[in-house]
Amino acid sequence: MAEPCVVSIRRHAVALLLAAGVLHAAPACAEWLEREEAIMGTRCEVQLWTEDRLAGEAAMEAVFADMRRIDAAMSTYKPDSEVSRVNALAAKGPVKISAELFALLQTAQQYSRLSHGVFDITYASVGYLYDYRAHVHPDEATIEKALPNIDYRQLQLDPAASTIAFGKPGMRIDLGGIGKGYAVDRGIDILKGRGIAHALVNAGGDTRVIGDRLGKPWIVGIRHPDHADQVVLRIPLVDAAFSTSGDYERYFDEGGVRYDHIIDPKTGHSPHGVRSVTVIASTATRTDGLTKSVFIMGAKDGIDFINGLDDADAIVIADDGKVSYSKGLQPP
Repeated sequence: MAEPCVVSIRRHAVALLLAAGVLHAAPACAEWLEREEAIMGTRCEVQLWTEDRLAGEAAMEAVFADMRRIDAAMSTYKPDSEVSRVNALAAKGPVKISAELFALLQTAQQYSRLSHGVFDITYASVGYLYDYRAHVHPDEATIEKALPNIDYRQLQLDPAASTIAFGKPGMRIDLGGIGKGYAVDRGIDILKGRGIAHALVNAGGDTRVIGDRLGKPWIVGIRHPDHADQVVLRIPLVDAAFSTSGDYERYFDEGGVRYDHIIDPKTGHSPHGVRSVTVIASTATRTDGLTKSVFIMGAKDGIDFINGLDDADAIVIADDGKVSYSKGLQPP
């Protein structure tokens, strides 16, 4: 019978202490939070430092929710996406599109001009004929017929009307060469808007970090092209982005030839001579677009291309295992 009285006394004691200001809320527990999710056909990851677990978890969910939104709008694998609607209708006439997609298409065209057409989202005019899961590739006659439809200059963008039209009937677009980087940058903006100062956002081979890892740089690894569990190089980064494209991501081998997801818009085939390209710059949109260009150009021309830019560096692993660096990097 004594326990209720004890409880009552304790409650009164707590009430008195609260009234007197003696008891305060427990200090927040600062910690690293990590979460992964499969979105855009790849593994996406967020790491962040927070002093409020609930706020940190809400911030991570906001990033993943935005990635799911971007995937729903821009995936060519979803028949009801905005990009799929463009591919179905833009050859017939102008198609009204969102401001977000219009701006990203303009960015893609900038990279096409910068790379002299090596980066070209209309590669999909041939690229859609490949099915890497089913080990299917088009024959030469089919490639030759579709190849003239690859031409970024035939993307007719009307800023006033916010429309896109294709200049050729067989054209298609695919934002796989720039979309994940864009989603990563969006994620970083979301975290910054919520006051997060130390974080990493990753989508497949595209990563961006803000701040450092509490006094130490983020250490990112470049995997061995043939061994997923081995790291060739480790790079320290602070407030930077990097992307890696390799011929081991989506591919199949047939008759001694590797067919991978990177398509040379001039040939309609996967380029050979390079196994992996990593680009470092300030945003993941930029690194995502540049890696594809360097991969297709090859080690020498690709490094020369990056050396002509004042805001990016690159590491290229050739098919003979040789590692090349742009002028802003020192070999280990």
